[in-house]
Amino acid sequence: MENPVLIFGAGNLGKIALDIFNRNNVVVYGFLDDDKKLHNTEIGDVMVLGETDDDGFLKLIGQKTEAFVALENTKERKKLVEMLISRRKTMPVNAVHNTAVVSADAFIGHGNLVAARAIVNPYATVGNHCIINASAVVDINASVGDYVQIGAGAIINSEAVVEEGAFIGSGAVIISGVTIGKNARVGAGSVVIENVADGTTVFGNPAKKI
Repeated sequence: MENPVLIFGAGNLGKIALDIFNRNNVVVYGFLDDDKKLHNTEIGDVMVLGETDDDGFLKLIGQKTEAFVALENTKERKKLVEMLISRRKTMPVNAVHNTAVVSADAFIGHGNLVAARAIVNPYATVGNHCIINASAVVDINASVGDYVQIGAGAIINSEAVVEEGAFIGSGAVIISGVTIGKNARVGAGSVVIENVADGTTVFGNPAKKI
């Protein structure tokens, strides 16, 4: 990546993104965050420059800088992504940790964060704007939709499907062939052995609706 990056969000996910870009020798131009208390402070040696809708900085995106959206809240992340597409005609870039393994035979979209030691195996599909946390695994032929969050150490086994907006907690295991519906939530440490309906929350081993 030749251009520097503006990170939207100066919270924990933004700090992880900064570390990833630093490790990949990508210059981070600065952070944008709506928390005014953070403005003109530094994270590492990178300044929080202003709010996420600051036109002075937004006009740089797509020409002199790239963008990465580092917000854990899915609705807020989606709103910012849509703003960048509509106002700047640009898609956020990926942030892939240098210790992550993404197969050359996997498909991965735009704006994703793939953290340390995460694995995306051959013929897996990852959509756009997902968060794949440390040591998570997306196995062969698994499918992950847009705006999915996968917690640290979670395993999405082969042929499993995780639909748009779903949340998979840390250490959860999705058994091969299972479908996790749109905006469903799987609690940390759960083992999911049957399909989960849209918008449903499940927890336990085996996971049950709560």
